[in-house]
Amino acid sequence: MTQRFPTPRGRLTADRSLADLTWLRVGGPAAWLFQPADVEDLCGFLRELDPAVTVFPMGVGSNLIVRDGGLNAVVIRMGRGFNAITVEGNRVTAGAAALDAHVAKRAAEAGVDLTFLRTIPGAVGGAVRMNAGCYGTYVADHFIEAQAVTRAGEVVTLRPDDLNFRYRQTDLAEGCVITQATFEGASGDPDELAARMDAQLKKRDETQPTKDRTAGSTFRNPAGFSSTGRADDAHDLKAWKVIDDAGMRGATLGGAQMSPMHSNFLVNTGGATAADLEGLGEEVRKKVFQHSGIELVWEIMRVGKPAPE
Repeated sequence: MTQRFPTPRGRLTADRSLADLTWLRVGGPAAWLFQPADVEDLCGFLRELDPAVTVFPMGVGSNLIVRDGGLNAVVIRMGRGFNAITVEGNRVTAGAAALDAHVAKRAAEAGVDLTFLRTIPGAVGGAVRMNAGCYGTYVADHFIEAQAVTRAGEVVTLRPDDLNFRYRQTDLAEGCVITQATFEGASGDPDELAARMDAQLKKRDETQPTKDRTAGSTFRNPAGFSSTGRADDAHDLKAWKVIDDAGMRGATLGGAQMSPMHSNFLVNTGGATAADLEGLGEEVRKKVFQHSGIELVWEIMRVGKPAPE
């Protein structure tokens, strides 16, 4: 990029590798990485930034593949100024960088049931954007509102109708950066909520490769939900089952593998490139379609450009 950039109070770094910022530990550099100091800093930066420059908000990289050629954009990553968690009655407000697990635990300590967030990898900003869910409960079921900064640098309040929650999707505008969100949960006994989360963690560790380098679920459950993305729309068809039926459990490509423990988890076994991981995922999609006629849809976001030949 040759554009002149605003001078923020936060950190602006050119040609910053993103590999160490993603859970899969792969990918090339961002043209620029911006870590705003606070909301005002973010607003000023975006307001003064050339509208032609692409902006990509990035969470903790838990559900992301950055391709090996990197990302020609300003990547915005929230830090400590965006991870506060407060509880007022049954409403919990959390900064976009607050980890989902931390929100669940803080809420439970205050007697508020947001336990579904405990085993979801990632942070609040991404959870809202993707209508994250677990155990039949979704962000849409508890979401009250979010604060965000538009690409033009304006602070806006987003309510459920603005986001149009669907299964693993929302209508968040391009370049819009969520800065905090407010959820509401039912009252519960803190000890009982803690015990429920412990049981969830135990079940997760028994059934998912939590000790491996993954990015959470690789593909959405096929035809799993209707337009609302709510629990009562669930069907029984699971991505892992159609992957198993196509014979792709444990399949490998370079350093990438479909986990033998849970075949909807894409694993970097060590030394995988982004091309290995995405290539294996595409091979799985091809084999599943050939076997069952089902077209799997990526749940992991893939951004950037491939490495030069």
